Amino acid sequence: MPTVRNARGADLYAASEDEVRVLPIQSKALSKRHPVPLGGSLDTLRSQWWVITINANSDLPTCFVMSLSEVKAAARRGENAAGKVSYWLQPRDYDQPEYRNAWHRLGES
Repeated sequence: MPTVRNARGADLYAASEDEVRVLPIQSKALSKRHPVPLGGSLDTLRSQWWVITINANSDLPTCFVMSLSEVKAAARRGENAAGKVSYWLQPRDYDQPEYRNAWHRLGES
């Protein structure tokens, strides 16, 4: 179930067949294998699961399933000349075999 565009928090929710378990998921769709922007603070990241999709506009998208703790641990920090801080994930940090199309991980929580 997708959420409203640009809503804070999760972009979609996945539910078990019996609807007992509901998982909030943050989704990031990229047209190519680019860095994933995370914003100005890691403290504002909420969803326990993240799905990063590369080649999202193609016939062969690839998804990477990561936990929030993995996203935070892999996040890079940068600061521009004006002192504005930003965080992102480099492609080599999310494009790992253990995350690639690892939908089974969602059932592990």
